Amino acid sequence: MHEMAISESILGILEDEGRRQRFSRVRKVRLEIGALSSIEPEALYFSFDVVKRGTLAENAVLEIINTEGRAWCLMCERTVSIRQRYDACPGCGGHQLQVTAGEEMRIKDLEVD
Repeated sequence: MHEMAISESILGILEDEGRRQRFSRVRKVRLEIGALSSIEPEALYFSFDVVKRGTLAENAVLEIINTEGRAWCLMCERTVSIRQRYDACPGCGGHQLQVTAGEEMRIKDLEVD
């Protein structure tokens, strides 16, 4: 489950930023996660709950904002929405798509004390 490693990385970022920006508690963490990122939200919620125990994020709420996958279709020369890799272009049915969005995972913002 790579979500555990991701949760540990998120916590590391929170701890580093806590020291740098001098906050002592995280109330909320909002993540943007792309539809093509291969991250299972339920596994991420679970693993974050495990790793945050005894830390400045112990009582933090994790909020996930899902972002859509997008690709550039080489056949019809336009940006299209896709749900998963190797989807056909919804416009022309072609499979020559270059992913342009949806692979990302980033901390959008925090609520801290």
